[in-house]
Amino acid sequence: MIDLDLIGVATGNPDHLTAEAVQAMNSADLILLPRKGDAKSDLIDLRRAICARVLTGPTRIVAFDMPVRAAGGDYAHAVDDWHDAIAAAWRAQIVAHLPEGGRLALLVWGDPALYDSSLRIAERLRASGLPLRVRVVPGLTSLQLLTAAHAIPLNALAGAVTITTGRLLRACGWPDAADTVVVMLDSGCAFEVLEPEGISIWWGAYVGMPQETLIHGPLATVAPRIAAARANLRARHGWIMDIYLLRKNRADVA
Repeated sequence: MIDLDLIGVATGNPDHLTAEAVQAMNSADLILLPRKGDAKSDLIDLRRAICARVLTGPTRIVAFDMPVRAAGGDYAHAVDDWHDAIAAAWRAQIVAHLPEGGRLALLVWGDPALYDSSLRIAERLRASGLPLRVRVVPGLTSLQLLTAAHAIPLNALAGAVTITTGRLLRACGWPDAADTVVVMLDSGCAFEVLEPEGISIWWGAYVGMPQETLIHGPLATVAPRIAAARANLRARHGWIMDIYLLRKNRADVA
């Protein structure tokens, strides 16, 4: 039997780990760290730094090459194939390093329940016959860290909030009945498709980390600044994780 802990680790700042996350990491026989290539070496380095900070025992740490999602073709099919490939990579590491079973941990950015597919990939393994028990250790999300960094409430007074992706914002525009829209997984400034008048934006990159960068203001005014900052940061670090909150202007935002 494999006991798999999917541990939310926020955005990479060890100070944001919960006590439960630290305990789960130290209880693991093996922690797998995905390696995503030279351009994103900082990401595995962040995971290694978290392990160095909190591990106190003999937990093994093994890096593995993360499959790459196909860029072309149908998006849903490409993601489905990608998840199959990741599940196969997990299985290979389990067979190699935990052949008699044990406790495996994976460190998940943010929280495993919010725009992360670790749970779906684990279900693929379970459905394929691997004896697997899954436990989720929740973590701070980039959404929480964004609102904390800007010191703003998530919702307008009695207002609806929609959490969506850059792809859907581009395809569908402003979601119906939403006063506030949080956009994740944006490959590049999807807010540019919106009519900016009457909308404010709170944007953050690397929220909760030393290189955190924040911009806030009327969308019509700050959109070019955000686009330029995003391009510069991506060029400097080789990768970027950003998130933003959009709100239609109202007198009550508490």
